[in-house]
Parts: sequence; C-alpha cells; structure tokens
Amino acid sequence: MQVTVTFRHMDSSGALKKYAEEKTERLVKYLIEPIEVHWVLSVEKIRHIADATIVANGVTIKGQEATEEMYSAIDKVLDKLEKQVRKHKEKVKNHKFGQGESSSVRYGAVEAGTPGGGARIVKTENVFAKPMSIEEARMQMDVIDKDFLVFTDASSSQISVLYRRNDGDLGLIETRTK
Repeated sequence: MQVTVTFRHMDSSGALKKYAEEKTERLVKYLIEPIEVHWVLSVEKIRHIADATIVANGVTIKGQEATEEMYSAIDKVLDKLEKQVRKHKEKVKNHKFGQGESSSVRYGAVEAGTPGGGARIVKTENVFAKPMSIEEARMQMDVIDKDFLVFTDASSSQISVLYRRNDGDLGLIETRTK
C-alpha cells in the first residue's frame, strides 16, 4: 500500500502524517492490492479539512470531512471510507467472480455439510498472480511453505496454479479461455 499525504495552507506535521498512514492501514483488509491512498490535509479559516482518495484495482473511493480539529477530521473520513469500502467488497462478493479481475485471484477453503446442501466459502484471500515462468514457479514452491502457488504464466499470459501433491511431486493447473 502506498500512502501519500499533502498539506495545504498549513505546516507539514510528521505526527499528522504518521496518524493518517497508521489509520489507513485498517482499510487494507477490505481492498485488493495494489492500493494507493492520497490524503490532502488543509486548513481554511477555522475549518480543518481532511480529504482522502483511494485507488485499488481500478476502483476509486473518495471521502472528505471538515471539523475544528484535524485528527477528528481524519477519523471521520476514515469512517466514511471504511463504510464505502465495505459496501464495495460486499458488492464484489455478491457478484460473479472472474469478470474484470485479471491481476488477482480469489480462493477459498470450503466447509461441507452446510444447510442447503452445498459447501460454503469460509475464508477468502486475495493473491497477486505474479508473472513468471513455470520453472520460476517451481523454484518459488521450494522456497515458500504453501501447498500451492497462483501465478501468471509468462509465456501464455494465463493464470496457472502449481500445487504440491500428496506424493511430494508438483501438479500444474493451466487455465484457458474460449
């Protein structure tokens, strides 16, 4: 996550900048990487204005708030942004997956025996599908302590999954589109 803070009509303050950056961290759990957050903190007469813009995977979310103190303005903007980000995440979760999300892949662990007869998703994570060759992915599997690796095949530009089989060997799932 990349956070920038701009001060207008006021002296720059390391404490305010750090406060805005730390508070912004709570939004990471709702967004898909890469995330850019730009804060504009300004003063007009007695009004302290905090304005934030978030750009994450093609989605732009904005919030602005004015109070008599800058710290409270930042908190209020973050409350607005968190509400918007949560709403966006629910909207994405409720729609079909796979349309417009080429740079990240979602996967879930499923739990059987749920009411209604089907399995339900109990955990969702966002994974950046880094472009690499199959040989690079094999070497990466030797380094990481995971059972699978999602990556973009550099030769075909398709999403692929390299997974560790029960016998210790590796399996490869290659995706194709019509």
